Amino acid sequence: MPAPVLELRQLTKSFGGARALRGVDFELHAGEVHALLGENGAGKSTLIKIVTGAHQPDDGLIIVNGVTVSGLSPASARSLGIACIYQQPALFPDLTVAENIGLRLEGTAPARRIDWASREERARTLLARIGAAISPDAEVRSLSMPEQQLVEIACALGAGARIVIMDEPTASLTQKEQHLLFAVVRELRASGVGIIYISHRLEEIFALADRVTVLRDGQSVGTSVVGDINEATLIRMMVGREVTQLYPTSECSPGAQVLSLTNVGCKTSGVHGVSFDVRAGEIFGLAGLVGAGRTELARVLFGITPADTGEIALNGETIVPRTPQDAVERGIAYVPEDRRRHGVVLEMPIAHNATLAIHRKIFRGAWLRPEAERSLALDYIRDLAIKCSGPDAPGGSLSGGNQQKVSLARWLATKPRLLILDEPTQGVDVGAKSEIHKIIRRLAKDGLAVLLISSDLPEILGMSDRIGVMRGGTVVDILPGNSDAHAVMATALGQH
Repeated sequence: MPAPVLELRQLTKSFGGARALRGVDFELHAGEVHALLGENGAGKSTLIKIVTGAHQPDDGLIIVNGVTVSGLSPASARSLGIACIYQQPALFPDLTVAENIGLRLEGTAPARRIDWASREERARTLLARIGAAISPDAEVRSLSMPEQQLVEIACALGAGARIVIMDEPTASLTQKEQHLLFAVVRELRASGVGIIYISHRLEEIFALADRVTVLRDGQSVGTSVVGDINEATLIRMMVGREVTQLYPTSECSPGAQVLSLTNVGCKTSGVHGVSFDVRAGEIFGLAGLVGAGRTELARVLFGITPADTGEIALNGETIVPRTPQDAVERGIAYVPEDRRRHGVVLEMPIAHNATLAIHRKIFRGAWLRPEAERSLALDYIRDLAIKCSGPDAPGGSLSGGNQQKVSLARWLATKPRLLILDEPTQGVDVGAKSEIHKIIRRLAKDGLAVLLISSDLPEILGMSDRIGVMRGGTVVDILPGNSDAHAVMATALGQH
């Protein structure tokens, strides 16, 4: 095993009275992919911020290439060859790709003349190295989130980073882009770069990592060679208990038809000819590749981009949701994919977040009723087991899984007939994922009709009573919930 490029010895960090890290040991070797796992709140983010110089440890040692460093800052971390690629890229949206890369890699002397031709050529070379078909002249604002992430990787490569941290790098990538990223990771490893890889997707850990370290409650609970450990053991290490049933057993006994779609289409969103129904007590899964039209269909049903063809019926009554407010009044609720942008207002307390969709009901006559608001929030905190200090805690103080529960509480408060869930467990840890699955299954058992959209194929297979497979903006087939993964993927790819 090559010498460590990074060693962390007995790192400790507290924020007020909360201990985030408790004597954590970690080491990374050159030419190694070392996975860092743990539930949200386990200490991963704090550890990464210490390594990148954003936080200073209270105690412990940081050793880079055999030299103990102290007072690490973001600038000195970069000079030591440490780069971090975050899930949300930190690029300037109004500058071009070449300009963003240039700002990261070039000096900052005020009178320096910019060689525009060499700047563009360097950007083109770095992008080509990772197989990214992105023009150096493209404005970052025009790029998708996955493309922006690839630009971040190009920046790290150009900086000659020897320690690369990847924090949930595939969360917003398509399957094709994931394969491209994996190839880049393997190329970096082969060139001697040490990579700290953080992901909630255990299949990625087994596909890429050489070793894995698990954090729980701010402590390291073990490091293992990936080939010497299995998924069940990793989950037990992360949550401190057995998660024997990640996908609870279906107790589906479908009732009356709640939602019926007949040749529904929306020219604006590319959805066309969609026909299926969802019954009370049923979880209807929507599978398909990224871009197949699943989220677009959800937006049609919720009145964000209203349907212009076909018929939508809810409880036997034909409806045409023209706005989200119209959809809510009809009994449709939608928990969106991006909880930070559209699900939870991070600066607002949980009580405000939980009642945003029912202000007219809870604040009749324009009178504020803070006690009623807090009482309702407390009911959902108990019912959904939201881990927080109370209804006055800001949404941004919660873990990803608990933010998702708050987002869910907001829409359950509207007493919907149909609940649309778009990627309900994306970016949450395995323990929170299990809890959210149990909540969804319980809601269906209570008679709610659930439309579940997920890019996580095991989730679709494990949670759905029936599966509608989308491709090219329409539902091409409806499969039973006990279908195998090959059948679903073959249908999504047009090979059935």
